[in-house]
Formats: sequence, structure tokens, C-alpha cells
Amino acid sequence: MSLDTFLQHLTNGISLGSLYALIAIGYTMVYGILRLINFAHGDIFMMATYFAFYGVTTFMLPWYFSFLIAIILTGALGMLIERTAYRPLRGAPKISIMISAIGASFLLENVAIVLFGGRPKPFPTPDIFDKMVKFGNISIQRLTFVIPVVTFVLLYLLLYLINHTKSGMAMRAVSKDYETAGLMGIDVNKTISFTFGIGSMLASVGALLWALKFPSLLPLMGVMPGLKCFIAAVIGGIGNIKGAVIGGFILGIGEIMLVAVFQNLSGYRDAFAFVMLIIILLLKPTGIMGEKISEKV
Repeated sequence: MSLDTFLQHLTNGISLGSLYALIAIGYTMVYGILRLINFAHGDIFMMATYFAFYGVTTFMLPWYFSFLIAIILTGALGMLIERTAYRPLRGAPKISIMISAIGASFLLENVAIVLFGGRPKPFPTPDIFDKMVKFGNISIQRLTFVIPVVTFVLLYLLLYLINHTKSGMAMRAVSKDYETAGLMGIDVNKTISFTFGIGSMLASVGALLWALKFPSLLPLMGVMPGLKCFIAAVIGGIGNIKGAVIGGFILGIGEIMLVAVFQNLSGYRDAFAFVMLIIILLLKPTGIMGEKISEKV
């Protein structure tokens, strides 16, 4: 493999890893507070792309305005799911909440099939993202540079929110013990709903960037990215935001490099994520940056 080819694949891996990281943050935020996996996260990701698609194609909105509306609607959808599928079961056994999460996922998928149809729809890509940038013999799509920049900017803003604002302080308190946080005057329901909203909005940004990079929309398009981003969160240490980002980059770069080096294994690209998951669970079950958490009985 030549240096130019290696750099080409490396930039693609960083771009894909940035997408995984952005979406994985939503998983890790919800787990950090409620100790549950939001299995509907991948389908919230999918809904964001359709919100933006119809904003551009049906309502003829400028792409940037349509994207903004899609992000807001996706955040509201995440909060609605928390209010209807998770909050009523907060005191129930974990298995009940998990079943509810899976049910919410199936519901979103089937609603999307009914409303949007099962045929692929081409996502409109603005020319500003589609242009190629050349560095010697390397040609890289401009979007490849945009994705990591957006990811790191949003990561910085999120960490600032969590560590330097009252809302972030409430989120950290609820993540430690939401019953005690409630006794201390924190509105637990509002804080958890806010967390779902932020996580869903981050997923929507990742979804829009994903649709720009892979411009084909399907009602089930969020299933595999959702699973991979969950794996990225586990690799990094689920519940740890920086760990989710690290896991996303490990998974994205590893996946691209696997295909680049072993081209005969390109058909097993998705399997790589699950192999990584098994290895991490065997060697370090809490993930790279995860901490051991004792479950309440």
C-alpha cells in the first residue's frame, strides 16, 4: 500500500469514526444517567434524515434551514420517546424498560415504512459538500473534512455544557443517584428529558452528515449504524463521553483499514464491529475508559 493510498483510507476512517463517535455519544449519555440502553437511538437517527429530506424536497426549504428544523424535531422526538416509553417504567425492572425500548424501535421503523415507503430515496447533497479537494495525488471530498470538525466542535460544546453549567451539574448529579438528586431539589424528570433531547439532537447531526456521505434513505437505515455506535460506546466505556468518542474512532478507522488491507474481507466489514465487541468484553468488560459500577439490588 502506497503512502497516498494509506492517507486516503486514513482520512476516510477518521471521517467514519467521527460519525460513529457523534452518534455513540447519545447512547452513552442515556446510559450514564439511567443505566439503560436506548435501543431506539438508531431509529431516531433514521427519522432525522427523513425530516431533512422532506424539508428540502417537499417544503422547498434551504438545506441549512431544513437541517436546523430536522435537528430540533429529532430532539423533540427523543424527548417524546422518553416521556412515553421510558418514564412510566422508571421504577420497573430493567428488563421491562429494555423491552419498551425495543418496542419503541420497532414502532419507529414501521411508522417510517408506512409514512415514507420502503423504497430508497436519494438524499439531496448540497454542492458545497460534494466538491473534491486535491492534495497531490489524493482526492478527498470536502465533506470528509467537515465531519470531524463538526464532531469535535459539538464534543467541546457538550463537555462545556456538562462541566460548566447548572444543567450539566444536574445531569451529573442525576447520573450518580437520581433519587438523592430529587431530594436535593433537582427536577429529575426535566433533567432526564433534557438528556434525551441533547442525545437525540447529536444523533440527528450525525444522521444528516451520514446521509450526505451515504445519500440513500431507507426506513431500516438506522439499524446497523445504531448497533455499531452502541458497540463504539461499549468499546470506549459506556457511560463515558470521551470514551464513546475514542471507541467511535477505533471502530471507524479499524473498519476502513480492514477493507483497505484485506480487500477479500470487504464483505465482512460489519462483522468486524461485532468481533471488536467480543474482544473488548473478554479483555476489558467495562471498556477502555469505563468504570466498574455496582448494580443496585
